[in-house]
Formats: sequence, structure tokens, C-alpha cells
Amino acid sequence: MERFIKFLLIFLLFNAALSLNAQLLEPVRWRCQINESGEIVFKASVESGWHLYDMNLPDGGPIPTSFDFEEIKGAELVGKVTTNSKITSQYDDMFKMTIRWFAEDPVFIQKLKITDKEHFHIGGTIDYMACNDQSCQPGSEDFQFGPNDLPANLVAEKSVEKANTTIAPGTEVVKTEEKAEPVNPEVEPELVVESLPETVDVNTYWEPVINELQNFGEQVSSTDKSWVIIFIVGFGGGLLALLTPCVWPIIPMTVSFFLKRSKKNRKKAVLDAATYGLAIIVIYLLLGLIITGIFGASALNDLSTNAVFNLLFFALLVVFAVSFLGAFEMVLPASWTNKMDSKAESTTGIISIFFMAFTLVLVSFSCTGPIIGTLLVEAAGMGSITGPAVGMFGFALALAIPFALFALFPSWLQNLPKSGGWLNSVKVVLGFLELALALKFLSVADLAYGWHILDREVFLVIWIVLFILLGFYLLGKIKFSHDSDLPHVSVPRLFLSIISFAFAVYMVPGLWGAPLKAISAFSPPLYTQDFSMYHGEVHPQFYDYEEGMEFARKNGKPVMVDFTGYGCVNCREMEAAVWSDPRVKGIIDNDYVLISLYVDDKTNLNEPIEITEFDKTRKLKRVGDKWSYLQRHKFGANAQPFYVLLDNTGKPIAPAYAYDKNIDKYIQFLQKGIEEYKK
Repeated sequence: MERFIKFLLIFLLFNAALSLNAQLLEPVRWRCQINESGEIVFKASVESGWHLYDMNLPDGGPIPTSFDFEEIKGAELVGKVTTNSKITSQYDDMFKMTIRWFAEDPVFIQKLKITDKEHFHIGGTIDYMACNDQSCQPGSEDFQFGPNDLPANLVAEKSVEKANTTIAPGTEVVKTEEKAEPVNPEVEPELVVESLPETVDVNTYWEPVINELQNFGEQVSSTDKSWVIIFIVGFGGGLLALLTPCVWPIIPMTVSFFLKRSKKNRKKAVLDAATYGLAIIVIYLLLGLIITGIFGASALNDLSTNAVFNLLFFALLVVFAVSFLGAFEMVLPASWTNKMDSKAESTTGIISIFFMAFTLVLVSFSCTGPIIGTLLVEAAGMGSITGPAVGMFGFALALAIPFALFALFPSWLQNLPKSGGWLNSVKVVLGFLELALALKFLSVADLAYGWHILDREVFLVIWIVLFILLGFYLLGKIKFSHDSDLPHVSVPRLFLSIISFAFAVYMVPGLWGAPLKAISAFSPPLYTQDFSMYHGEVHPQFYDYEEGMEFARKNGKPVMVDFTGYGCVNCREMEAAVWSDPRVKGIIDNDYVLISLYVDDKTNLNEPIEITEFDKTRKLKRVGDKWSYLQRHKFGANAQPFYVLLDNTGKPIAPAYAYDKNIDKYIQFLQKGIEEYKK
């Protein structure tokens, strides 16, 4: 028993010692010295499994590593503390931001100019934080240097930096600067940081670089294009717009509108369809140019993310959807109907057709606005509307032709024998689709104004329920008042129900953070989701241009500026389809400072900014206005997405990149910027 008690006491003392040792654990140990070149070298030894945070971190994050020089005698600091050590950059779920840290033993350097060896003294403190997978530990380390710490062969200099600013190369001062070598000769020195001044005028970052982009082969202006090329570009933009999710909701609206028109007169049906197509062209052409001429080039983007606009058309699409589901039938007021009936023989109902065309133009602005934005910028910047007008005509023509055919479709439908109740089923299916697509407009307003009422998981839950209900309807398990009896399920309905159920199941993993690339253009971005197990997305390090440029300059890294928008569906597709590729993500996270600028951000600026653009003076009142002006003023572009790579003075280092989901091309674009930056 006595031996057992002794053993127990020894065991308890041993565990207490281990516990005390754990409490006194030092995950980072510092060693400070002055090398032969007169530089203070701070070497950090980081325990395995721990990491030390970078010197420059966004506000609200962990404690950055900082060097505070509290007392300096007989010396002057040259620049700031720098490092060439390997650094890791990754999004941190705890801090909700991209964090940079050192997993290996980093080395920091502070250059000095020794002016008095006899009275030399430097003292200060290193503040830092080290973390592992379980905990974080802040720390502080004091450092002191006196005359005995200086190398014996180090020669003191006179403090005559200002007097020697015009001394020719080869003098003592220049040689002293050239002797500075990195501690680790295997690591390439950050020459860009060394060569830049301590501070850069912010205005330098805003200087236009349109000519520089043209030298890279980037076409940012139409002044050197023929009218034929402009027309082709505009027509191609119109075809692209047909594939956007904002245009598809108008198709059932068009079918419903023309369904009751010209039932017996085929000639009148053709005339109405032609009038509809022409109205689309005229309204797009005139409205776009008028808005740009009066309000400025960003007016279309402003409208596409305006809360009233999006809420209005959210409600409009919901009303159409409820009507398609059979709750009521949308008809004009009786007085309007009587007037149209009385003039049916002498008119083609041009006013109502133009109203329908105007509805198409407005509803599709969320997706088509960014596409035609570049043409409208050119209209205001060239001093002549001829070229942009040709481009706008091509765009509107490509959009109008299919809708003119859709306008003809109802007349063809009426001539089909024994249509039966299948048309009601088509309208109900379109009603479900209208409800789903209506959420896109509510989501745009929610994102632009930061309401957080339709975050990603809420959006997905509603879509999952809608498509499950649609699947049951197609199987005949749900029946509306105007539906015919369904004695059996046809093969087409069976396959459509399978697609609907499969689509609903496909979206379920999105509730836990799956990227869901197929609907990335419609759904809110992943960062709006409260809970996510997916960590493959790219997160911007900065949302402010000047702050991001300063951070990149101090850390010697190139910049990728991402002009995007909350309502930009093509931007969401690029982020889901291209940025999520591990190769692309690795390059952006490790080799670039990513700055995302939302041109439709409705946050008010602290103070309005007065600008003069195209001989007109106006004020930028919102954050999005500022970034939209930056894109037009500096890069001569207005479409999103728009990616441009910059050096630390705001100059481009590669041609700009727009909407193209070719991953290999995007990687080449990023690698070219790195190669040019290193030069």
C-alpha cells in the first residue's frame, strides 16, 4: 500500500508538471541580431502544427505580426520591416476573411542607416499571434540593441539623406543601398517593393490606362472599328442575352399576351408580330441612348439593381405566375377592351404591343444592361452616336427576332386541332417557372442593399419545394381548378417529372454549401449562406480599390481587380465555373491580391465625390457609383465581369479578361500577368 501511494503521488506530480509545461508552451521563439550589412534580422522559430500571422491583415481578423521601434538613437530606419519567407493565404471560417500566415520559420528584415556607433541604441517590441487547429496564443517579445551588437567593420554614415538626393550614381550613399542582400539567398528579393517609394499618391492608382490595355491587344474603344464589326459585336451580344436567365421569364408573358390576339386573321397576326419585333428594336435603341445621354453611362446598371425596379418586377412575375396557375385570368379593363374592339378593324393595337415590348426591355435590363453598357459608354465617349447606334441596333435585332416568332406562336397554336387540356398544363408549368425566376429579382435587390432576407439557403429551400411540387403536378398528384382530368400519365409528363424531381434533389446538397454550378447564375452567392461545408471558393482579400493596391504594394504582389455586381449573373457563373477550379484558385489565392469591386453596391459614400465626365459634372453618392466610374475612367469599359491585372503603380500587366469560361485560357491570362510582373 505504501508503494502504491508513493507511485500515485509521483504520477500526480509528473502530470502536474506536464500540465504546467503545457500552460507555459511557447509556440514561437524569436532570435534577433544585426547582420554585417547593418540590418536587424528577426528570426521566428514556429513549433510544428502552429502558424504565425502575416504583418498586414484586414481589420477584424487575428493579431498581425508587428514591430514597434520605441527607442532609436544613433541610427535611422530605412523603409519598413520586410520578409521574403514563404506565406500561405487561405479563407478562414472563424474570422470570415482571407488570412495570410507563415507555417515555416519566417525571417523579417529591418534595414538601418547607422549614424553614431558610440551612442547607438534601438529598442522595441514584437507583437504577434500564433494559432494551431485547436487554439490561438498571442505573444509579445522585447528586443534591445546597443553598440556591442554592431558588427566591428560597419562604418557609420552621416545623416545627410536629403542633401544627397541629387548625388550621382557611384557615391557612398548609393553603394550603401546596393549592399543590402536578403538573409536567404535562395529566395528572390522583392524588387518591386524595394524600388517603390514609401508612399504612393492615391491619384496614381486612378490614372487612365486605356492606351496601355490597347498595347496588350485589348480593344476598349470602338473608335478604330468599322460599323460592320460594331454591328456584329452588338448582334452577338443580343444572342448572348437570349441565354441569360432574365430574358426567359418574358417568353410565357409573350405567349400569354398574344394568345388571344388575331385568332382568325393570320395576316394581322404576322403584322402584330412584326410590330412587336420592331418595337423592341426602337425602344432598346432610343431608351438606352437617352438614358446614357442624360444620366451617364452607369444608368443601366443602376436601374438593374434598383430596389423599386426589382421589387416591382418580382411582384409582376408573381402575379403572372399566380394567373398561370389558374387563380384568375389577366384581362384588360372593360373600357379598354371596348375601345380596342371598336378599333380592331382600323388599328393593330400598336400601343398595347409597344407596352409589351417596353416590359420586355425593362425586365431584361438586369442581364442585358451590363452587355450593352460598353456600347453606351462608347456612345457618350466618341462624341458621335453613329457607331454605338449601329451596335445597339444589332443587339436589339438579335433579341427581337426570336420574340417576334414567339408572338406568332399563339396564332399557330390556335390552328392546331384538338389542343385539349394540355395548354393549361403548359401554363401551369410556366407558372411554377415564373415563381422560381421571380426570386432572382428579389435576390438582386436583397444583395445590392444588404437586407439579408433571401440568403442562399432560403433561396434554395424555396426552389427545392417548387420543383418538388412541379414534379407531383406533372404526375397528376396535384390538380388545379382549370385542369382537365388526367386518366393516365403520358411518357413526356413522366420524363419531365423525373427531371423536376432530379433537379430538386440536385439542389439539396447546396443547403450544406455545395457550389451547384448549374444554377450559380440564379442563386445568391455562397458567402450569403450561414452554414457551409464547402471551402473551394475564392474570397476577395479587399473590397476597396485603394486599400487593396496599398496592401499589394507593401507586400510586393500583383493585383487582380474584379469588376463585378450583385446582379451580374455572368459574374456568378465565372466564379462558380472558373474560380472554383483548384488550379485557378491556387494562383489567385497565392500569387495575387484579389480586389472585388461591386459596381451596383448601394452603400452610401461617407462624402459624395464630384466628377466631370464627358463634359458633364455630377456627384458619385454610392460605393457602386465610385467603382463603376473607376472602370469607365481608368479602363474604358463598363461591362461585368471585367478582370484586369495591375502592377503596384496601377499599370496593366496583361490584357483584360471578360466573360469566357474557358479555364485554360483563364490560367494563361493569370500566368501572363505573373510573368510580366516579375519582369
